[in-house]
Amino acid sequence: MRKVIKWQDAGRWRLAIQWLFFGWCLFLGVQFGLFVHHFESMGQARYYPRPPGVEGFLPIGSLISLKNWLLTGHFDTVHPAALVLFLSFMAMALLARKSFCSFICPVGTLSEGAWKLGQRLLGRNLRVWRGLDLFLQFAKYALLFFFVKLILFGMPVFALGEFLAAPYWAVADVRMLHFFTDMSTTSMTVIATLSVLSVFYRNFWCRYLCPYGALLGLLGMLSPFKISRRQDTCIDCGACSRACPAQIDVQHKVRVHSPECTGCLTCVGSCPENGVLSMAFLKRPVPGIVFVVVVMLLFASGVLTGILSGHWQTSLSYADYQRLIPLAARLGH
Repeated sequence: MRKVIKWQDAGRWRLAIQWLFFGWCLFLGVQFGLFVHHFESMGQARYYPRPPGVEGFLPIGSLISLKNWLLTGHFDTVHPAALVLFLSFMAMALLARKSFCSFICPVGTLSEGAWKLGQRLLGRNLRVWRGLDLFLQFAKYALLFFFVKLILFGMPVFALGEFLAAPYWAVADVRMLHFFTDMSTTSMTVIATLSVLSVFYRNFWCRYLCPYGALLGLLGMLSPFKISRRQDTCIDCGACSRACPAQIDVQHKVRVHSPECTGCLTCVGSCPENGVLSMAFLKRPVPGIVFVVVVMLLFASGVLTGILSGHWQTSLSYADYQRLIPLAARLGH
């Protein structure tokens, strides 16, 4: 049994957790689809409970909800789990790097699977010319700036309240589901293009276009956890830099401060010398498995706090969904 499972291998634990979360997201998506289908069929199909976890896919609305909560003290009751999860992911970033991206995010999981497939097919991944790479990375920060300016600086309090009280927000999760189940040709083309690019280039979407990852990366720079390298025992083989999915030059850093670091521990696992690379807490090295446990405890604590405080289940009733879901496709047009 010990040969099969390496209990101290943090990288294996991360991969297992990552794919378990991906499977869980698929399960929630199917359950939510069945919930919506019940109302779209006018009650003819079997009823399934609505899983609050699907609200994790509403980051823009969560940002609006966060601002409204901070300014008015009102915690949104329509999609409370959205704000709970948003706060949990930000807390994870502040305390444990951009770990949401490498442990939980289903898009990150698919992206990682795609570039690993590319490695198997081509023997390596392609890299964008350095100057173009830096320019393209700016895109996700520009998108983040756009949403921050639009919401945090552009929406007055009354507009926040109107948005959160609008029927459109009530069915935002349903419309998100329709995006995948009734995808337009343009959407399919864009997703297919990004998928192909992700096979050849590591984490193409995450690296260049994801504003959510940009926000978490900036917060992650404040984290007390950072990859650290011992210069005195390092053999300068460059294995860590070659292995890093975020293309960080770990080999020439004492501590990794980059907002691109997701805390995936891939560099640590690739190092041939024991104790040279490690995840360190306030400059003190800790076992990788400890970091994995911290990440999971942060996530679980956020969700459990939301549930116990009564900020998890929506205030919308069965009758509300009976009225709203059949109209969801027309709302917002």
